[in-house]
Amino acid sequence: MKKKVLSAILCAAMALSALTGCTSVAPAPAGAEASAEDAGSGDASADSGEIYMFISSPEYADAINTLIEEYKNVAPGVTINYETTQNDYPTLLKAKLNSGEVPDIFSSTSGKEIDTYLEYSYDLSGEPIMDTMDPAVASAMASTANGGTGCYGFAIKGNYFGVVYNKDIFEEAGITEFPETVSALADACEKIEAKGYKPFTTGFAEWWVFKHTYQSFVNAAADAAGISTAELVAKFEKGEAKVSDYPELYENYFAFLDNAVKYGDAKPLETDLSSEEAAFANGEAAMMLGQGAWVEADCLAINPDLKIGFAGYPVTEDAAECKVISGSDQALHVSKDSANLQTVLNFVNWWYTSDYGKAWFTEVAGVVPPIVSDAPSDFEVIKQGSALSAEKGSGALAICYSTDSWHQTCGQILQSYIAGTITKDEACKQIEEQWAAIDGAK
Repeated sequence: MKKKVLSAILCAAMALSALTGCTSVAPAPAGAEASAEDAGSGDASADSGEIYMFISSPEYADAINTLIEEYKNVAPGVTINYETTQNDYPTLLKAKLNSGEVPDIFSSTSGKEIDTYLEYSYDLSGEPIMDTMDPAVASAMASTANGGTGCYGFAIKGNYFGVVYNKDIFEEAGITEFPETVSALADACEKIEAKGYKPFTTGFAEWWVFKHTYQSFVNAAADAAGISTAELVAKFEKGEAKVSDYPELYENYFAFLDNAVKYGDAKPLETDLSSEEAAFANGEAAMMLGQGAWVEADCLAINPDLKIGFAGYPVTEDAAECKVISGSDQALHVSKDSANLQTVLNFVNWWYTSDYGKAWFTEVAGVVPPIVSDAPSDFEVIKQGSALSAEKGSGALAICYSTDSWHQTCGQILQSYIAGTITKDEACKQIEEQWAAIDGAK
């Protein structure tokens, strides 16, 4: 799709975001009016031109559109053409890169995929954005190919990954504490179903939901083997491990999927993000799988009285393994060959350094800030995720050790398992083969 066509389409930003099930548009953060003084690098000569953003995570579309609208007050001569999608994003991005249509700003997973897109990415190390970027976020944007140096991306958010649940339904079912073991979760499902609710809504139409759930079981498998999560992933990439070697993956994760289908949506492979949010917010389902803080605003817009709880995934019979996962899993890259590079850098620097931009993360997007900040959050997932991390520690962000190309393939394999077209052993064999084939040489 050409940029001129995209520009025309994306003028109807609100209509687009309504179709993608995104967060609600929020007003400008209090006391954070934008001004020309807030503009990124201060290069007034780069206050015009076009920026083409092609990124995943449509759940942030409304918040990003709000950010773009605010930036017009800073640089009215800059046009930002913003396109977002989730399904097939890695494939679509690579098609654009191969055709020479490199977006000015594009996204990938952080960690391993920094090197995947290194040849296209600008090193932000010397930019004002580094003055506010959280060091942990910056470390996830470094290139291992360059010896762990440079900063080749920035983040929309930090994240907490876990189970989002309805406190009122749990209370009605007589469950006073969130279940932290596999058997306790199964018992909770029986109690919830007996009260006439679906225990789960799954979102299994989305391949990325699987990577958000799978990583907790990968962490548990690594802990049981006495190695780090990074080491375990490397063993799979080298073809040195089998899923059946790790009960946490072979037994527990597939049992988790089976129970999610048994106690979940009538048509799990047709349940996408928006339908998952609707089922949860309307009080039909007690637990939402594969999601995090990014869904909270949408759900509260549907039901302002919703009482949201947040917890880690029960992955074994050891309650200590039930941890939330935290970290910055997404990277936004700036194209080093952008025709309007300084214009792009001005926008990115403004995003991270202006009063409005810094407040945007918590007050508009409702995310864990990827910047050094002590700003409190009103979002329950963030507050509870932070408290749980402080109390029990948090799990490794395992998704960053693999590429999105791998995650998409893995998600599709697991969708085939849920559809019943392949067996568990066939799914495991394909997972092993594709993990090595896709990421093994990277």
